[in-house]
Amino acid sequence: MGLSIDEQKAVDRFRTNVVEPSMTKLVILDFYADWCGPCKALTPMLEKVAAEYADKGVILAKIDVDADKFVAAQFQVQSIPTVYAMFQGQPVADLTPMRSESQLKQTIDQLLTQLPIGEGAAAADAGPDVAQLVAMGDETLAGGDAERAAGIFAQIIEMTPDNAAAQAGLVRALAQAGHVEQAQAALAAAEANPALADDPLLAQARSALELAGNRVDDGELAALRDKAQADPADMAARYAYAEAAFAGGDRESAGTELLAMFTADREWNDGAAKAKLLQIFEAVGMEDPWVVATRRQLSRLLFG
Repeated sequence: MGLSIDEQKAVDRFRTNVVEPSMTKLVILDFYADWCGPCKALTPMLEKVAAEYADKGVILAKIDVDADKFVAAQFQVQSIPTVYAMFQGQPVADLTPMRSESQLKQTIDQLLTQLPIGEGAAAADAGPDVAQLVAMGDETLAGGDAERAAGIFAQIIEMTPDNAAAQAGLVRALAQAGHVEQAQAALAAAEANPALADDPLLAQARSALELAGNRVDDGELAALRDKAQADPADMAARYAYAEAAFAGGDRESAGTELLAMFTADREWNDGAAKAKLLQIFEAVGMEDPWVVATRRQLSRLLFG
C-alpha cells in the first residue's frame, strides 16, 4: 500500500479501535490534542454521553492528532475538536457542532433509529434506503440544482414524515431556489410536528431561510457589488453585498467578501463578519465541502 511502518501501525490501531467496533456499534470518534483547551472542555461531556448510551451500542474512541497525524490527515481534520459518528467503518454524522449534551443526545437518538444498532435495529430495513436518498438530495443541493433537490426531499417526506434531515433539506432547497414563502410553510409544518420541533437540523434550516430573506434582483445585486467595491472602507455596504450575494446563491462571493472584511477589521460591528460566516456555515451544513474549505480559511485568520 506504500505506507511507512508508523503509518501502517496507525491504520492497524484505527482498524482495531474504530472500524471493527463500528461494525455493530455507533462509535463517537473524537479528534483531540493535549494542548487543546476546547478539547478538554468537551471530553467530559462525550465520556458522560457515551457511558449513558453504552447499553444502546454507543462507544467513544479518541485519536490524538499529534500522535496519529496520518489518520487525522485521512479525515482532513483542519481544526480540533472534531467529532464524528462512525458506523460500519464510515462517518455517518459530523458531531462537531454539537457542543451541548442535549444536542449530542438528540443526534445520537436520531442515528439509533436509523441504523441497525441496539434498539434502533427495528428501523434497519428502511433506514439505509432513506439515508441514501437524503444523501442524494444533499449532493444535488450542493451541486446547485435546488429545484431537483426540493423534489427529492419532498418524496422522502412522503415516505417518512418524521425524517428531520429531509424536512430540513426541503426548507433549505426551497429557500435556495427562491421560493421563500413555500420554505416558510414547510418549516412551520415541520416545527409543528412534536417529533421534530427541537431537532437541531431544523435550526439549521431556519438559518438558511433567514439568509434567503436578503435576496434581491440582479440589478440591485450589481448595484450593491459596485458600491462595495467602490469604497472598501464602507463596511456596511460590503456587508449588505455579502448578504445579498449569499441569498442569491453566490456563496463564493459572499464568503470571499466576509473573509476580506474580517481581515480588514475583525471587530467591526461587534464581529459581524465572523458572525455572518458562522450563520452561513450552519445554514449550508458543516460537512459541505465549501464550508469545510471556508472554515479552514477563517481558522487560519483566527489562529494563524
